[in-house]
Amino acid sequence: MRAYLNRFSGPAGRLPQILREGRKLAVVALATVVLGACAVMPASGPTGGRIRSDAEPGKDHVPFRIVEVTDLASAPGAPPVPAVFQPERYVPPTNLIAPGDVLDISVYESGVTLFGGTKSAGAGAAAAAGGFDPTAQVERLPPVRVDDMGAIRLPYIGRIEVARLTSTELEAKIRAGYKGMSQNPQVMVAIRDSIGNSVILSGEVARPGRLVLPTNTETLSDVLALAGGYRGEAKDLSVRVVRQDQTVELRLSDIMAHGERDMRIYPADRIAIVRAPRSIAVMGAPGRVEQLPFSGPTISLAEALALAGGSNPGAGNAAAVFVFRFEKGEDGSDVPVAYHVNMMRASGYFLSQRFVMRDKDVLYIGNSEANQPSKVVGLVSQLFGPLVVLNSVIKN
Repeated sequence: MRAYLNRFSGPAGRLPQILREGRKLAVVALATVVLGACAVMPASGPTGGRIRSDAEPGKDHVPFRIVEVTDLASAPGAPPVPAVFQPERYVPPTNLIAPGDVLDISVYESGVTLFGGTKSAGAGAAAAAGGFDPTAQVERLPPVRVDDMGAIRLPYIGRIEVARLTSTELEAKIRAGYKGMSQNPQVMVAIRDSIGNSVILSGEVARPGRLVLPTNTETLSDVLALAGGYRGEAKDLSVRVVRQDQTVELRLSDIMAHGERDMRIYPADRIAIVRAPRSIAVMGAPGRVEQLPFSGPTISLAEALALAGGSNPGAGNAAAVFVFRFEKGEDGSDVPVAYHVNMMRASGYFLSQRFVMRDKDVLYIGNSEANQPSKVVGLVSQLFGPLVVLNSVIKN
C-alpha cells in the first residue's frame, strides 16, 4: 500500500509533507470545533438550565413562569369540573301540551247529543261500571295537531289556546266550551305524539333522534340508557347539554364516576355526545417522542412518564422534567406555566403520582448537560477519523 502511495508522491516526497501540513490544520480545526460545538450541536430541545433562563423577565419570547413542585400541596390536581344546571323550582309535568303535539280527543255525551254519533259499546260498559249513564255516546275526533302558535280548532268551539296547558286542564276547557250545547258532556284528552315533553339526542348515541321523556325525573344517564346507550369508550366522550341559552359540557366518565354530576334532564333539552379523546404530547429526551392518549378517565404524571419510556438514559435528564400548560388567570386569560418535578429525588415519584395531567399538556424531559461533551467527541471522530486512518496506513 505504501509503495502504491509513493507512486503519487513524486521524487520530492510530497505526500508526507501534505500529511504533516494537514495535521497542523487539523489541530487548528479541532480547537475551533471544541470551542463552538456545544453551541451548535444538534439536540432534541433545551436543557433544564436553558428553560429557567428563558423564564427570566425581559427575555424576548413568550413570557411564562416556572412552578416548582416540591410538596403534595403544590402538585396540580384534577381540573375544576364545570358547574351543572341548577335544579329548577318548576318541574314541567309530563302531560304538558306544547306546539307540535298531536292530541286524541274523545267527547262522551248522554241524552241529547251534540255530534249525533252512535253509542259505543265500550263507552256504555265503561259508563255502567262507573255508575254513569249507560246510554252515553262517544265521539272520537280526528287527531288534532297543536299549531305553531299553540292553538287548536274544534267543532262548535273554534280556536282554543292550549299551549302550556296540561291535558287535564284542556279537558275542563273543552267541556266548558260545549256546555249548553250538549247534555253533560265529558271530555278525555290524550297526547298521542308529545313534542313538548321530548329531548333531542345526537352524536355518539345508539339511537339518535327525538326521545319522549316517560316521567319528569329522568337524569342524563337515564336518557342515555333509554336511547340505547353511547358508542365508544366513556373516557373519550364529552356530553354537551343545551338548555335555552345556556350550555354545560362534561366528560362522560366524570358523570359516571360522580353521581352528583348526573343532572336532571328537562323537556326541550338538546343533548350531544361528542367524541373528544384527550391526549398529551411527550417531547425532549424521553424513551420515545409521541402523542399519548389518556389510558383512563385520568392520568398522572407518573403514568405518563411510564408510557413514554421514562428519561432516555443516554440523553435525558430526569432532574429536568417539565409539564407545560396554559392555566386560566384571574381575568380568564390563558397564562403559560411550566411545572418542574425533579425525578432524581425519591420524593419526585410520590409527587408525580398526585400530579394530574390535563388534555393537551406537553410533557418535556430536558436534555442532559453532561451529554454535550460526548456529542462533541462523536462529531470530532466523524470529522477526523478518516484522516487518522490514512495516516496510519502511510506509516505502515
